[in-house]
Amino acid sequence: MRALASRASFLAATLLMACSHEQSALAPDGGTARAIYQLFWFFTGVCMAVWLVVMAFMLAAIFRWRGSSPDPMLEPEDASERRISWVVGAGVALTVLILTIFTFASFLTNKSFAEPRPRSVTIKITGHQWWWQVNYEAHRADQTFETANEIHIPVGQPVKLDFESPDVIHSFWVPSLSGKQDLIPGRYTTLTIEADKAGIYRGQCAEFCGIQHAHMAMYVVAQASGEFAQWRAQQLQSATPPHTDQLRRGQQVFQASACAMCHSISGTNAGGRVGPDLTHFGSRMSIASGTAPNTLGNLTGWIADPQRMKPYTRMPSVALTGPDLIAVSQYLESLK
Repeated sequence: MRALASRASFLAATLLMACSHEQSALAPDGGTARAIYQLFWFFTGVCMAVWLVVMAFMLAAIFRWRGSSPDPMLEPEDASERRISWVVGAGVALTVLILTIFTFASFLTNKSFAEPRPRSVTIKITGHQWWWQVNYEAHRADQTFETANEIHIPVGQPVKLDFESPDVIHSFWVPSLSGKQDLIPGRYTTLTIEADKAGIYRGQCAEFCGIQHAHMAMYVVAQASGEFAQWRAQQLQSATPPHTDQLRRGQQVFQASACAMCHSISGTNAGGRVGPDLTHFGSRMSIASGTAPNTLGNLTGWIADPQRMKPYTRMPSVALTGPDLIAVSQYLESLK
């Protein structure tokens, strides 16, 4: 019964998190997304107009001959053939015209994406099965830092995203801010995003990448310039040193266990490169790439049995005692 209740609470938390931020291409808040939105409605409008014309001709034909059958002898054969030729010719011409318009509209939209714009922030995003590694780049090494599954950007400024993947094809997609961009092993791709207003935008891997593809989400947090600068300055700092005996115990357990072999925490001996950087883990909104909200209870369950929350993830279960498990969880939550 306890296991059933635990699963029910986890499912409820996951559903609430999924519904907390709109993920729709029909709610654009960026220049790229707005261009795609306008192109979508243009295509839809033209298709609806064509459908209405076709339906009008079909209904006219139905009601014209309703209740009677036309006598083919009443119309000369040449006139009938000319009529068919005109109908077929008009249909072909209209189809070519519509496809030409669609192609030209798509070309103009894509051209607008490729126009060079000054970009104040460059972020390198690496797609893993099944999480996002996020590296903020800079000309100076001491101005770079790493986070995971959460991307902060300044409002009103174009941001360049550079992509790569070490395993399989992924696809980065934040519908309210941009179109999709594939991450292809052995190749580097790029995308520019921009948010018109502050907010939290949910994104998702849009290319099937394995059994946990559905649990490979990310969040883009658009902030005013001042707030973004403050957040960036905080991320450049080393991890907050533990200030209580319980937190110090959690740090010791973390560094003495398998956790430190896979994860890194700036300012400590933990320097693993297999999993996400946890330097400021406590400030993130979710765990396991958007699988569940970042709460102490969810984190404790994740550390105790990650395969239960996200089957086939690369993170193994760590054999910790109850007190050690709680201490590690509290320590990680303190890393703001």
